Amino acid sequence: DSGGANLPHQAEVFPDRDHFGRIFFNQANMSALGIPQIACVMGSCTAGGAYVPAMSDESVIVRNQGTIFLAGPPLVKAATGEEISAEDLGGGDLHAKKSGVVDHLAENDEHALTIVRDIVSHLGANTGAAADIALKDPRPPKFDAEDLYALIPEDVRAPYDVKEVIARLVDGSEFHEFKAHYGATLVCGFAHIWGMPVAILANNGVLFSESAQKGAHFIELACQRRIPLLFLQNISGFMVGGKYEAEGIAKHGAKLVTAVATATVPKVTVVIGGSFGAGNYGMCGRAYSPRFLFTWPNARISVMGGEQAASVLATVHRDADSWTPEQAEAFKAPIRQKYEDEGNPYYATARLWDDGVVDPVQTRDVLGLALAACLEAPIAERPAFGVFRM
Repeated sequence: DSGGANLPHQAEVFPDRDHFGRIFFNQANMSALGIPQIACVMGSCTAGGAYVPAMSDESVIVRNQGTIFLAGPPLVKAATGEEISAEDLGGGDLHAKKSGVVDHLAENDEHALTIVRDIVSHLGANTGAAADIALKDPRPPKFDAEDLYALIPEDVRAPYDVKEVIARLVDGSEFHEFKAHYGATLVCGFAHIWGMPVAILANNGVLFSESAQKGAHFIELACQRRIPLLFLQNISGFMVGGKYEAEGIAKHGAKLVTAVATATVPKVTVVIGGSFGAGNYGMCGRAYSPRFLFTWPNARISVMGGEQAASVLATVHRDADSWTPEQAEAFKAPIRQKYEDEGNPYYATARLWDDGVVDPVQTRDVLGLALAACLEAPIAERPAFGVFRM
């Protein structure tokens, strides 16, 4: 809760090394040293005060009470003529759902502090030594794993809520979600599996720019806290189209791919549905060196769907303009079949491209063994830079 610099003393803001700007200098360097920083916005954070939550590892804001903006409504009106309320300019709903400046939206002060305590409980290890990993007593999920047989649709293109899968994998079905209201097609959060901490990224639809930025930020947190990453892949790729190209989907997707490639913690991937195109890269496919990569029997892995590939190849064929519908179908049918055959998980596992096809019901046990193996070796040093809020 800060109004920023004291304007009557503005001459003292910049002159010396340890004056006002040093606050943010110290924040950045403490983040690089791995010192966790959590901000809880319960009032107005204006001007310089806005950078404190923006530069923290995780930030919480109270709805209809906390605000974050570089200039408040009076200054905005004086500078631009725009009349806008404090809530519309920098309120909780704006920053939790649209801008991504904060990570958690609380209903009141008590709720905000509860979220902060939950964040602290998932801060991870101080060093990379196995002895420092914060293990807990294992607890079974609250939901029966056999429910997965009914939850997962037969058609890989049909959507389903990946949180239902997570609830059947993690201890006590307890999942501390990160940025729940932002980039909702990528679910991120901390949990435990067989008592071992894990940072989960799971697809809940196609990846948009917001989803990619959220994932990159979350991977940075996991690396700072030395918590292994678990990717649950069910991805058709990054969103395409003129609107999304103009918004920089390639640039933002590259942030996620870079974060996955350079992550310093162990990575484990389970393909629980489709794995198509560049989405495979952003969700830690084989080329991104996961320690283990498993697939479910319903998984499909290919550069794109068979129907899309057949249509593209037919379009670029030099004789396509003169084809009858029957000729076009005769050309497309074997392509669709080829993609169906080669995208089958048993095609990949027969060539040792993964570490096995796993029964969904046994996934929790398999992940427990995989994570235990990963934690036998020290986790690498933290990155030399702090957490960038994407």
